[in-house]
Amino acid sequence: MLSQLSSWILKALGWTLVADFPEAKKYVIVAAPHTSNWDFPLGILAAKSLKLKAHWIGKHTIFRWPFGWFFRAIGGTPVNRGKSHDLIKQIADVFDQTDELVMALAPEGTRSKTDHWKTGFWHIAKAAKVPIALAYLDFGNKQVGLGGSFYPGEDIEKDFELIRAFFKGHHGKNPANESLIQLVRK
Repeated sequence: MLSQLSSWILKALGWTLVADFPEAKKYVIVAAPHTSNWDFPLGILAAKSLKLKAHWIGKHTIFRWPFGWFFRAIGGTPVNRGKSHDLIKQIADVFDQTDELVMALAPEGTRSKTDHWKTGFWHIAKAAKVPIALAYLDFGNKQVGLGGSFYPGEDIEKDFELIRAFFKGHHGKNPANESLIQLVRK
């Protein structure tokens, strides 16, 4: 029922879905570009439409009353980004302890433009030995896509080349806020 309702809402809004699911039952989804508050509800509608039980993490402040219960119910887990708690290991351990898990992450970590992506998704997938699937919200074409899955290799730069190629041509609601798909320059 929820899947049909979500599909109907997306269709009524003019959005289409394109999905090529990984064969694995456990994987990390990289959702980008993240440029608008609309990304979240559209992403949730797409996941529900696809019957994808995706989990996600968000800054702890959004999990306060009155909406905390709702965000947890739709797969959210609060994290305090200001404190280091070895989050990568914690999430990798959760993957190890479950038979099926899909964790969706926005690598920009913000809706504002940044000069790099955070690499936690890559390190989580590497530590958990699970593939990375790529998902986009393309506002210009009103399309949500999932595909481009791969296992992280030994060279993060080469993996970022694959990621850049996948996201090329897919633009968020606010293209000027799209972050550069590159590693932090030291």
